[in-house]
Amino acid sequence: MTQGPVLVVVDHHEGALTPPSTEVLTAARALAAGAAVAAVWLGEEGPGEAAREVLGRFGVSTVHVPELGGLPPQLTAVATEAVAAVVAATSPQAVLLVSTYAGKELAAGLAITVGTGAVVDADRVERRAEGVAAGKTVLGASWETVCAVTGPLPVVALRPAAVDAEPAPAAGEPAVVRVPVELTGRARAVSVVERTEHPTTGQVPLTDAQTVVVGGRGTGGDFTAVEELAELLGGAVGATRDVTDEGWREHSAQVGQTGVTVAPRLYIGVGVSGAVHHTVGMRAAQTVVAVNTDPEAPIFELADFGVVGAAEDVLPQAIETIRTHQRT
Repeated sequence: MTQGPVLVVVDHHEGALTPPSTEVLTAARALAAGAAVAAVWLGEEGPGEAAREVLGRFGVSTVHVPELGGLPPQLTAVATEAVAAVVAATSPQAVLLVSTYAGKELAAGLAITVGTGAVVDADRVERRAEGVAAGKTVLGASWETVCAVTGPLPVVALRPAAVDAEPAPAAGEPAVVRVPVELTGRARAVSVVERTEHPTTGQVPLTDAQTVVVGGRGTGGDFTAVEELAELLGGAVGATRDVTDEGWREHSAQVGQTGVTVAPRLYIGVGVSGAVHHTVGMRAAQTVVAVNTDPEAPIFELADFGVVGAAEDVLPQAIETIRTHQRT
């Protein structure tokens, strides 16, 4: 009997796949173990030529485009019923998503709709004897857990930067298939009366970044070098609660218990003391670098590499060294 595909709900912005979607497609190929990888594209216009090329390069054989009758896929109920329709049409062996706020809502809604289980904020997914299992860190990254989905259809949302995106050995041209969707009254019960898109800065989103440079009170509010270092490393800029309370940065940049949680491959804390309300938001980082004038700062207990010194002395040296290395 032919095994069903691994189905990936891809995220896209202005017609282009997001980097975390290519990471999830990479994980899907490993999970599929030779079976097909298919994608769900939420948006009735469907993927353009450039997006189809990227999808094919990452191993997608078929792109399913649900027909939503003009309803916006940003509504969770609409997206849930759209993906459920694709599930019914394709009988996949698993569904993978990006663990954004919308992705987590969609994962939960889909699991309830099809009567199965979902794991969100996972950092890996694999096949075990008991079923598809997902690894994730919990309790402020103090515990590593593995959760096996024993329901009929595993639904797993992988956090951004959890997987290295790697193109398939051979690129293909994915087929685009339209999928009819019979939307229920529940999906039609909410309408969007107004939508305001926030302007983009062109920088990597904080929660998606593989490198995050966080400035704390020790910066004195001067983020010039922090921003320069982040840009040089292709990363994002974050801040501690003290910084946002002072009004030096927007609250959206706050990392920690009352801000966002990040899990980059590289975290650099500049003038960050390491208070627990901040570290719960970054403990899942793979490598931690700390710069602080206080050798007893708690952040050094988490650091893989620490520098005792002032940000205004250390960062310019680091930036110049990195630039020299890049030139050579």
